[in-house]
Amino acid sequence: MSDDQECPVCVKGAPMWMCTFGDLMSLLLCFFVLLLSFSEMDREKYKQVAGSMEKAFGIQRQENVSESPRAGLKMIAKDFDQDAIATRIKEFIGRELEDNFNELYSQIGEDIEVKAGKDKVTIRFMGESTFDSGKAEIKSELEPLILRIGQILAKETTGDIIISGHTDNVPVRGGPFQSNLKLSIARAATVAQFLLDRTDIDPKRVATMGFGEYRPIADNLTEAGRRKNRRVEITVGTIPKRDKMEINADLLPTE
Repeated sequence: MSDDQECPVCVKGAPMWMCTFGDLMSLLLCFFVLLLSFSEMDREKYKQVAGSMEKAFGIQRQENVSESPRAGLKMIAKDFDQDAIATRIKEFIGRELEDNFNELYSQIGEDIEVKAGKDKVTIRFMGESTFDSGKAEIKSELEPLILRIGQILAKETTGDIIISGHTDNVPVRGGPFQSNLKLSIARAATVAQFLLDRTDIDPKRVATMGFGEYRPIADNLTEAGRRKNRRVEITVGTIPKRDKMEINADLLPTE
């Protein structure tokens, strides 16, 4: 630049576009404040969501743990990973039946179901897959399968285990059981005792129930329906300890 060239005069104040930008930011701020003033917060729902997230990611304050999680372990609490547990048990049952009980698989493969529900997993043995008609002794060929399932539940889960017995509506004739209700109770107790005797499941986790013919899942007018209704269910979940006399209805075997 030559010495005789004059320096251009600088305009005082901020650039003109800054005024428009400032107005835009002020309007956006007012807009979001207005949206917030119209919004409503359900405190109970917020507490439930916050509590579920806290438990799902394994947050606990009862014990001080100084060690960091070991590599390879899941951070999410196992009790809330029900889909993964159900898939694992379902794959295991299919593999176990095919590998060790080929003949049995063709007979009862469709009589065993594993379903994941709300905070629970249900393993359902239907028809005569586990018990002979009118009896409460586990079939010897099914004992290894039930044993392995019990070992998985003992190792992979920490929730409560409810074993429930169900029957169809055909009256019991002869034998040691005078009614379907007594038969369903005896079958549930037999499975529970088998698991307690043969696995490391904590007895405090186990409960038994007998519903007889009063909670069918299919139509008793057909043989196929009655076969589904004759069942023993192993339900794994968590019963809240808010009240010792209160039982979570979502955990109970459903119709």
